[in-house]
Amino acid sequence: MQSSIQVAGAIIVLAAFVLMQFNRVSSDAPSYLTANAVGSGLLAVTAALGRQWGFLMLEGVWALVSLYGLVVRLRRRPSA
Repeated sequence: MQSSIQVAGAIIVLAAFVLMQFNRVSSDAPSYLTANAVGSGLLAVTAALGRQWGFLMLEGVWALVSLYGLVVRLRRRPSA
């Protein structure tokens, strides 16, 4: 089960990265930031369960920075 969650998290992060590299999505787009936050969050959870501290630090920071970017981006959105 844990391995399936890791693979899902990796696919989400990598898919977002590939889409950004091929100019299908911007690096500050909410969809890109959300995918990074969700994917790296899943990877961080599995790293914590497996006591993989370096991996947890990498993915935990990645998730937090993505969430921060998403919050900043959504706050800048003009009111309708």
